[in-house]
Amino acid sequence: RFADDFKNKAGHSVVAYKLNFSYLRANDWEADNYGPISDSTNNVIFPLSNDNPGGLNAVNIYGDEYSITNNGTDFNSSSGLNVFHRKGYQERDIVDYNTRNIKAGATVHIRTKPSQDYESPELIIGSNFGYGTTVYQGDNRFSLRGIQFFQHKIEFRKKDKYFIRAYATHEDAGDSYDPYFTAQKMVEASGTNDSWQRAYEDYWSQNKVAQQLRNLGMSQDNMQQWQRDNKGVLDQFHKEAQAYASSKNRIFNLQDFYVPGTARYDSLFNVITSRKNNSTENGTRFFDRSALFHLHGEYKFTSDFFKEITVGANGRMYRPNTAGTIFKDETERITNSEFGVYGGASKQFGDFTASLAARLDKNQNFDFLFSPAGSIVWKPSENNYFRASFSSAIRNPTLSDQYLDLDVGPARLLGNLTGFDSLILLDNFNKYRKNPQTPFVDKFIAPIRPERVRTFEVGYRTTLFEKLFIDASYYYNIYNDFIGYQIGVKIPTKKEPFFDGSLDSFVNRQFTSLEVFRIAANSDKIVNSQGFAIGLNYYFSKYYSLNGNYSYNNLVTNIDDDIIPAFNTPRNKYNLGISGRDIPISGINTLGFNVNYKWIEGFIFEGSPQFTGLVPTYDLVDAQVNYTLPKQNLTVKVGASNLLNNLQFQTYGGPRIGRMAYLTVTYDFKSKI
Repeated sequence: RFADDFKNKAGHSVVAYKLNFSYLRANDWEADNYGPISDSTNNVIFPLSNDNPGGLNAVNIYGDEYSITNNGTDFNSSSGLNVFHRKGYQERDIVDYNTRNIKAGATVHIRTKPSQDYESPELIIGSNFGYGTTVYQGDNRFSLRGIQFFQHKIEFRKKDKYFIRAYATHEDAGDSYDPYFTAQKMVEASGTNDSWQRAYEDYWSQNKVAQQLRNLGMSQDNMQQWQRDNKGVLDQFHKEAQAYASSKNRIFNLQDFYVPGTARYDSLFNVITSRKNNSTENGTRFFDRSALFHLHGEYKFTSDFFKEITVGANGRMYRPNTAGTIFKDETERITNSEFGVYGGASKQFGDFTASLAARLDKNQNFDFLFSPAGSIVWKPSENNYFRASFSSAIRNPTLSDQYLDLDVGPARLLGNLTGFDSLILLDNFNKYRKNPQTPFVDKFIAPIRPERVRTFEVGYRTTLFEKLFIDASYYYNIYNDFIGYQIGVKIPTKKEPFFDGSLDSFVNRQFTSLEVFRIAANSDKIVNSQGFAIGLNYYFSKYYSLNGNYSYNNLVTNIDDDIIPAFNTPRNKYNLGISGRDIPISGINTLGFNVNYKWIEGFIFEGSPQFTGLVPTYDLVDAQVNYTLPKQNLTVKVGASNLLNNLQFQTYGGPRIGRMAYLTVTYDFKSKI
């Protein structure tokens, strides 16, 4: 980082500039959770996925996902086949864990009235650039390769008075791709799932164990017990069936499994990940040349009655360009714009300060939305503050909520501007699987609507004994039209040619063409959340302090609400720490340190169907020590996050995060002027 300024003859700064550059390279932690996903489909004979001779759907193995056609438990139970899974690929076979990141920025500041120094109006022109390769987790796991970001900004402002700023952001996804979908395409390149299933069942039907079970004519209970007692035999035959179905076979039109590390594998992988993830190219690469344009202005007034009046307005235009690989823009470009105006005022009445504010927002796809707010702060004595507030806000559906169209393999993630008809929710579908007499209930998912929230908050802040600082607050939120997801299936109707009206046809053929969707949707119920937080700092010496904070957050939905909220927040968490700063050591040199303990309660992380599950409770310790030598313009810092190397998940489907230790040496090139 380098910064300097130019002064005029009167000694006032006229122009200043700042340059930033950073480069990072690292070997990232690997996602290697090979346990079963949280909602694995099991069977009555081997209810634990880890014990199932036919394999499991592992969190970080892709291509091994469960298919209802790979389940012989209900319809062919006497054979011992039960649930079986296809061989997939570990994430380490599909992604590049060698993280690389570049950040650069340049900014110029020009004072239009240099004689006013800090009070001078200022023109700011700047640009930032980012480039990187890493693995990212959002709705799915994504491999970002060569992704680029550009942001350009121009702003004119006067400190604490007004500003008007405009910026534009452009991005380029480079060679980024979906590793989960890539693995599925790699698997299916050696043969369709239907061909693989038929080969697997063909081998199984010929083995002596299956023939013996059929010939014994045992009762259902005895047959199931025999399978439990002879699990080792079943393990071996499933292993042989897996190898048979994963080898070249002309009868079932199968090719050999593509083995990682071979030239054959690399060639196919490069073909799949170089083609766009759309209906035209049928690959897994993301194309993203999207842009965002933003304009924002604000002005602050003072008057005899009000302490301060603020007015402002902002507008934004989104121009996604994903060629159908992320959004519904394969044939027609999307433009989405929105704007808002707001105003607020504050007034002091003795020991009370009252504030009022309001905002009006409009997105091109939704109606005008009004959101007022107000607060009052009471200061009964020095260092004691009570506050209470009411606020309302809106959240317009994001571009993803409106336009997303992302195929992630076993499910298709969709935005929802126009509504979605005839979705059968998973709960209803699962009931049918257990009892085919259960009727299907088609549900219409209404078009996505803006989310509205009303918040009530109270808080208290004080300093006791001139050493103990306390800040506590409580909030309660009331959501209308809470935005989440609905997951369900669409199935062929009787009008489709391959459905002959019989139950056997429906079970054995119709399910092979099920489509699973995750649809952006609003809750039909009122959703509430509440939380409490308290922070304490105790300065027990001139240089030392103890600190701690605790927070509680809970989202409450109606028990019969089938919305998936994706709250992804722990209910309880706290920090405890001790720190020291500017401790004199040998003259003017100083020492500082910080040790912090964190505890986070486990929570449900909701992403795509593959990456929804429990993040277990975890704790960790961060620590650092720094030593400053002012005469040498030098600061040395050594420390570590997760000092005790407590490997833990922070997102479901992500890697276990361990210790990262660091040594930092900073030299400040101070001007000699």
